Amino acid sequence: MEISLKYLPGGRAAASGSMMAQSDLDLEEMTLKEDLKFYFMNPCEKYRARRQIPWKLALQILKILMVTTQLIFFGLSNQLVVSFKEENTVAFKHLFLKGYSGVDEDDYSCSIYTQQDAYDSIFYVINQYRQLKSISLGTLGYDHEGAGLKICKQQYKKHTMLPSNDTLNIDVSTETECIFFKPQELAGKKAELKLNSSFFNLEFYRLIQVEISFKLKGIALQTIHARELPDCYAFQNTITFNNRAHSGKIKIYFDSDTDIQECKDWHIFGSVLQKNTQYILVFDGFVILSCFASLILCTRSIVLALRLQKRFVNFFRQKYKRRVCDSDRLEFINGWYILVIISDVMTIIGSVLKMEIKAKNLTSYDVCSILLGTSTLFVWVGVIRYLGYFQTYNVLILTMQASLPKVLRFCCCAGMIYLGYTFCGWIVLGPYHEKFEDLNTVAECLFSLVNGDDMFATFAQIQQKSTLVWLFSRLYLYSFISLFIYMILSLFIALITDSYDTIKKYQQSGFPVTDLHTFLKDHGSADYRKEQTSMSFICCCRRQQSDDNLILIN
Repeated sequence: MEISLKYLPGGRAAASGSMMAQSDLDLEEMTLKEDLKFYFMNPCEKYRARRQIPWKLALQILKILMVTTQLIFFGLSNQLVVSFKEENTVAFKHLFLKGYSGVDEDDYSCSIYTQQDAYDSIFYVINQYRQLKSISLGTLGYDHEGAGLKICKQQYKKHTMLPSNDTLNIDVSTETECIFFKPQELAGKKAELKLNSSFFNLEFYRLIQVEISFKLKGIALQTIHARELPDCYAFQNTITFNNRAHSGKIKIYFDSDTDIQECKDWHIFGSVLQKNTQYILVFDGFVILSCFASLILCTRSIVLALRLQKRFVNFFRQKYKRRVCDSDRLEFINGWYILVIISDVMTIIGSVLKMEIKAKNLTSYDVCSILLGTSTLFVWVGVIRYLGYFQTYNVLILTMQASLPKVLRFCCCAGMIYLGYTFCGWIVLGPYHEKFEDLNTVAECLFSLVNGDDMFATFAQIQQKSTLVWLFSRLYLYSFISLFIYMILSLFIALITDSYDTIKKYQQSGFPVTDLHTFLKDHGSADYRKEQTSMSFICCCRRQQSDDNLILIN
């Protein structure tokens, strides 16, 4: 090319070079417009344009079915675990708590009011633990590797109190003393000597608490009926006699921490448990493969989108000598793909944990539940992306996108008022109302009031011991309900309604035009409209031409 230009005059050579540069720029512009137009098409239009099969769409539909089925299987299995834990906890309370009525008192199980009741309750636990195998209906046994039954009492070192004379002499430092009973010792003379020792001479005026802890083991056989391998459980039970208040009422707390362990040696005959487990493990493997394929495809799409964004930014700077605005740059960042990637990662990790749990090599039900539950939520939310290609269904997505910034700013301001009412209610009404005893309960109570829940009970349960506090409670509750329900909640709804009206207006008169829209405006889609095939499942997804102005808003 340089040889041919050598014999031309300088002006003509420069003009010819400029024309060739302009021609290359026009060709680059045409190619870029075609790539941009193709990028912002929906899967059905991409198929009609270049016969590109919508693998991601098909894979997402398949993944929804597989992940949901996997979650249902895991949920049914987890339901058996939760049921076994809860039923054993109730059984333990009836076995070891003397006089337990079956209904807990507030946050504790039961309470006692006399010294004799305290002694009877403590020795009742010891006797029930001794007779466990002969009285329990469950598959329970002692943990011979542990410490057995452990009883500890915590008390002040020195305490002299004469309430009648209003005198008190106390050393606030505490001391803890413990005694142990091995399961094999309970029937012998050694246990009798311990029971008659001075340890059980309780000085209630300086007693803080008595804590009884023991570990039991059990096997869940109900999983066999669900064609699953049984689990072995370890129950760490703790009974606490709380006398910290020294108010004449000792609260008895029962706490049971359950640990699922791998059964060391098991043999099950006459069942298909092993084969059923293998089928589920194979299915989980297919779920992992499908999520891994989806992860690769979505990551590839994001990388290609960033490359296309870079091409567009460089071209725009080269031709128009100005920078592309941030809103146009964000058009290339597909948030749905990021959501799918997060969902795929969580599903893969959760499926691996589920396979380990199914093979009885792992017992982290809570972690697995969080991962699988959240990933399934994201998978179903991701379906909205494909519904958004249609104008009727796209209104919800566009309204959420338009109202989100305003709603967040509004919530920040309303949250300051809400926190003010929370702290005020806690410090003033806490001593007189059970729903205002701690900050967490106050926040939950106020949120219920905003939603119109439990209003009369909140007004009626305030104690009328102080007229001033009672009057303040009325002013506090009436002002909060009026402010949040009639003003703040109405403004919150108005923000969303305003965004919805704006989107409807845009759909009728057109959305605001950006540089990216202007750049693609002159590029028709006639080159992409090829002869349609007879594939009904693609034709049913076909969009109308009137919806094309919504492509870039997704």
